[in-house]
Amino acid sequence: MELWLNELMQWLALPQHGLSTVFVVAFISATLLPMGSEPVLFGLVKLNPELFWPAILVATAGNTLGGMFSWWMGWGTHKAVNRWRGSGSHHRALIWLEKLGPKACLLSWLPVIGDPLCAVAGWLKMPFWPCTLYMAIGKFARYLVMTAGLLWVFPGQF
Repeated sequence: MELWLNELMQWLALPQHGLSTVFVVAFISATLLPMGSEPVLFGLVKLNPELFWPAILVATAGNTLGGMFSWWMGWGTHKAVNRWRGSGSHHRALIWLEKLGPKACLLSWLPVIGDPLCAVAGWLKMPFWPCTLYMAIGKFARYLVMTAGLLWVFPGQF
């Protein structure tokens, strides 16, 4: 089993497979599923330093598309949220989100609240393209800072 897993990891780290793997993992991690894409991105860049910028851009694209998918899911979930409606935290969150508008999607990079934030933006029917732009900016900045920071902390080759 260990040999098979090692071979699979080596195969996924190849440049021709690694970028698609980063895209899929980044997409899935931007939905409401509890998953992080940063280790996959860091692993690919660590094994293939020449893919730094392509990997950052692919991760940003995948994560942004995942956020757009979450926005779409939120847009269609009015009935499910009606049970939560009326609570104090619901009211405060709505006021805050409506005040910020699509700019609130800049915070989509945050752990725990970022992915649901995209869904809530869709539920509130905030404009799709401005939300997408702000999601992309926030996610790009997160991937750039985290990957560059990890490469600075772990500079040696594996």
